[in-house]
Amino acid sequence: MKIALINHGCAKNLVDSELMLGTLDKYGYKITLDENDADIVIINTCSFIHDAEKESVDSILEMINEGKKVIVAGCLPQKYKDELKQAIPEISGMIGSTKPADIIKILNNIRSQNGEDEIIQDVPKYEYPEDVERQQITVGASSYIKIGDGCNYECGYCIIPKLRGKYVSRPVENIVNEAKNLAKKGVAEIVLIAQDTSSYGIDLYGHQALPKLLEELNKIDGISWIRIMYAYPTMMTDELINAIAKLEKVVKYIDIPLQHSHPRVLKSMKRPVMDYEKLIEKFRKMIPGVAIRTSLIVGYPQETDEEFEHLCKFVKNVKFDRMGAFEYSREKGTYSDGLKPQISAKVKHQRYKKLMQIQKEISYKNNQKYIDKTLKCIVEGYNDDGTVILRSEHDAPEVDGLVYAKTDAPVVPGDIENVKITKADEYDLYGIIEG
Repeated sequence: MKIALINHGCAKNLVDSELMLGTLDKYGYKITLDENDADIVIINTCSFIHDAEKESVDSILEMINEGKKVIVAGCLPQKYKDELKQAIPEISGMIGSTKPADIIKILNNIRSQNGEDEIIQDVPKYEYPEDVERQQITVGASSYIKIGDGCNYECGYCIIPKLRGKYVSRPVENIVNEAKNLAKKGVAEIVLIAQDTSSYGIDLYGHQALPKLLEELNKIDGISWIRIMYAYPTMMTDELINAIAKLEKVVKYIDIPLQHSHPRVLKSMKRPVMDYEKLIEKFRKMIPGVAIRTSLIVGYPQETDEEFEHLCKFVKNVKFDRMGAFEYSREKGTYSDGLKPQISAKVKHQRYKKLMQIQKEISYKNNQKYIDKTLKCIVEGYNDDGTVILRSEHDAPEVDGLVYAKTDAPVVPGDIENVKITKADEYDLYGIIEG
C-alpha cells in the first residue's frame, strides 16, 4: 500500500503535512511523491478563505475521480466535518487540524475496515508530535520550524482560532533540537512560524519567551540565519526588538501583519488600535538597516472611501520595504460576516489595485538604494542559463523578492555569498557574486 500527500495552504500546514509523513514513515508505511502511483492520497486542506477551500475541494474530487482512496486532513474537515462527508461520501477518512499524528489511527482503521473513519476534536487543541521526525517535502537552503500553533486573538475576519484552538507553544529545548538536526542536514536558514510567533512561550513559561528562544538558536553551529514571521503589534516588546537587533544570526527583518491603519476599521477588525507609524519608526531606530514587511486588508465591511484613503496615505508615509495586500474574504463564523454593508467585489479589487500600485512604486525606489552595495545573500539554486538564484536577509522565502547573480565559481544552495548589486526592479535585485 503506497501513500501520497497533497498539501494546500500556508507554511504551518506544510509542517503538519511533513509531520504526517514522518508519522507514516515511523510506522513503516510506504510513501510516494507521485499521487498517480498511490493507493491512498492524504489531502491536507486549507480553510482560511473561500478560494483556498475551493482549491482543496477540487483536489479531493480529482483524486476520488482517479479512483484513489482519499483521507482529508486539516482545516476543511475541522470546519465542515458533517457537511463535507455528506457532500462527498466517497471520502475514506478525515482528521482535523490539531493532531497530525492521528493520521496513523485513521490509516490503520481503513486497512482493518474497523473503527472510526474520522478523528476531529470538537474543541481543538494543537498537539505537536515531538517523537516524530518530519519527512520534508522540500529540502533546501531554508526550512520552517513551527514554534507554536493556535491563537488567543479573535480578529474580526479570521476563522483560525475556531479551527486551531488556543495558543500552544512547543518547549524551547525541542525547537533547539529540531534546529540542530536541520543544520546537520545542511539547512542554513530557519524560519520560525506560528499563528503569532511573538506570543511564543506565554502559555508554557508565563512570559514572552521568543527572545530566549532566539538566544538559544543563535548558538547553533551551521545555522546562518534565523527569521521570524507573523509578529503581533502589541507583542513587539523592547526585549524582543533588542534581541533582533543584537543577535548576529537573527536577520534584520520584521514581518508584522498590521491589516489596516484607520482606528475605526482596526477596532471593527478587533485589532490593536495604536499609532503604527510610531511603531515602525521605533523598529527602524532600534534595528539599523531593518526591513519591514506587512500585510493589509482592503474592502473590509463598512470601509469607507475616506478610510481607504487613510490606508493609502499611511502606506505612502511609512514606505514598507515589503508589503502584501488582500481583498477581504467573507467567512462564515467570523464577526465580520455579519457586518453591513459588505463591500462589492468590484470596489475591493479597485482598492487592491490602487494600494499595490502605490507599493510597487515605493518598492522600486527602495530597491534602487541597493545598487552598488554588497549584500549577504543565501543561495537558493540555479536558473537554466546558469544564473544563481539567491535571497537577501531582507527577503523571506516564497513571499518576497529574489536576487539573480552571475558568477564564475560554483556555489552551493545554503551558502551565504556576497553579492554586488548592479540593477534593481520593483521586486528583484540583480548582481555579481564577489569572490
